[in-house]
Amino acid sequence: MDSVIAVISEVNAAVKGVVWGPVMLVLLIGTGLFLSIRTGFLQFTRLGYAMKRTIGSIFGSHHHTRDEAGVSPFQAVATAMAGTIGTGSISGIATAIVAGGPGAVFWMWISALLGMVTKYTEIVLSLKFREKNAAGQWVGGPMYYIRRGVRCRRIAGVLAALFAIFAMAACLGTGNATQSNAISLALESTLHIPPAATGIVLTVLVGAVILGGLRRISSVNEKLVPLMAVFYVVCALAALVINIRAVPAAFGLIFKEAFSVRAAAGGAAGYGIMRAMQMGFARGVFSNEAGLGSAPIAHAASSTKEPAEQGLWGMFEVFFTTIIICTLSALTILTTGLYTGGLDGAALSIASFEAILPGIGGIVVTLATVFFALSTILGWAYYGEVAVGYLTRGSRRAMLIYRLIYVVTVFVGAVGSLDLIWSISDTMNGLMAIPNLIGLISLSGVAAKLTKDYFADK
Repeated sequence: MDSVIAVISEVNAAVKGVVWGPVMLVLLIGTGLFLSIRTGFLQFTRLGYAMKRTIGSIFGSHHHTRDEAGVSPFQAVATAMAGTIGTGSISGIATAIVAGGPGAVFWMWISALLGMVTKYTEIVLSLKFREKNAAGQWVGGPMYYIRRGVRCRRIAGVLAALFAIFAMAACLGTGNATQSNAISLALESTLHIPPAATGIVLTVLVGAVILGGLRRISSVNEKLVPLMAVFYVVCALAALVINIRAVPAAFGLIFKEAFSVRAAAGGAAGYGIMRAMQMGFARGVFSNEAGLGSAPIAHAASSTKEPAEQGLWGMFEVFFTTIIICTLSALTILTTGLYTGGLDGAALSIASFEAILPGIGGIVVTLATVFFALSTILGWAYYGEVAVGYLTRGSRRAMLIYRLIYVVTVFVGAVGSLDLIWSISDTMNGLMAIPNLIGLISLSGVAAKLTKDYFADK
């Protein structure tokens, strides 16, 4: 058995090295730049309008109105953000800083600015090519816009099926097991709660929500996502206000190290820049999922009739998760200077908050991890269900079986050791991006026309 696991690990490591290597990162950034050009750099020219139409009018009735075929626009974005704001917004940023230096934060910002248009385009196409399932509900996502939009039907069918397969696998790993594992570890280390107890409670809670379908998932996320986001932002801002004198120096370090040509020990000059870029881009993509094709699945269920209108929420998602949430996490870490002390991941985040907020810093990060990871589990549950529905032509039996497997996986993740599963899930995430990016580039003209038509009278 050990030899089989070793072989699987080696094969996965080789594939992952390609999937998340420099070529993939260049493809992701290149796609974002290409789509920015095609849409007239929407993230800059229409940013004010996008913020006004999304978060600026959050209490407007049009954001909370739904029909029988879908959920409200805000419920759709809450479900999408539930899957996006995960533990990567805390521990992922810590890892990026340790591996790539403070300069990684700058390149994370660059990836987010380009990712805003990538996610906008994904959502626009998702609504344009969505369709109704047997229950009369809207379903969509990369598999649908690839199959219905890409001209070469044979290639389109293969790419769409591959995306659905990769998404289904990633949902059980990245979106589920690894998240429940993060929750159990956080509660065990801070509050000394046994993983088995955490697993039982999580399993019952998640089962009660996802067995109720999209309406129940979106209803819970509509309340959970704003709560967890406000909680973390307030705590992080409080920490930075207390440590305000170190904030300017932290920003200066970010810009200075982003273009550093200092050589690592035994390395060549230029390693600093390349490593910072690689880690910044990779963590940026992980934090906002722009290009992976996951969030458009949730947005496709929106009752919104105008694709570009819902697409604006995608721009807001990337801006909020990466530019705001991840930046707050990064500044908290950098202002303490603990990133050079050998800590990494969640341990570094906890130590940084604890250094500024003694006695409560660890609890803040623990609660944030629980909220973020739980919302991710709920959000990705729907992604996997749509993928299964696509592959089985809407079989209700298949989707029910998937839900049951998903619920059981929550417990397995909470009590197990998941290094290999996490690694394989990362690979599945990267593989999802390949057919999706091909679809985005192929259908960029459609998205550009829809954008032009929408803003013609704005």
